[in-house]
Amino acid sequence: MIDLLLLFFLVVCALAAISIKDLLSCTIMLGAYSLVMAVVWMRLNAVDVAFTEASVGAGMSGILMIAALSRTKRGEAGGKNKRMFDFRNTLIFLVVVVTCGILIYGTMDMPDFGDKDAPAQTHVAKRYVEKGYEETAERNMVSAVLAGYRGYDTLGETTVIFTAGIAVILLLRRRKRR
Repeated sequence: MIDLLLLFFLVVCALAAISIKDLLSCTIMLGAYSLVMAVVWMRLNAVDVAFTEASVGAGMSGILMIAALSRTKRGEAGGKNKRMFDFRNTLIFLVVVVTCGILIYGTMDMPDFGDKDAPAQTHVAKRYVEKGYEETAERNMVSAVLAGYRGYDTLGETTVIFTAGIAVILLLRRRKRR
């Protein structure tokens, strides 16, 4: 029941975010979506993904979008005169539907959730459990995986976030008039 409620909140947040014309309100809705998604990841026992979703999706992205809004207009340009349905919106909708169909088709071959015979359970997880301490000298299994085995991946993610933040700051800085 809780999963259905979370799904309902995700759909409501997503629909609100794409229909709101005020960009600050849209940013807040995207932050709410990200926080609900972090709860979903927690329910799926993916604590590291939940932490990343909360800190990057709701935290850093929200701060960067609000910083960008402080330097730009708060609403859409020409939003009142825009027709609700036109060829461009229909084309975008069709692209989204086709993309969703392809993604759903791609998941048909995945193993069942929690399947003990899934490749992730039979190959990688077994090695992490058996040789994790020996190879990383870390007693905590989660830290061993994140820092020891996926250290370069985590460093790459941090570099991307840092670079995006610096790029936004450089693009939005105010120049002094002479």
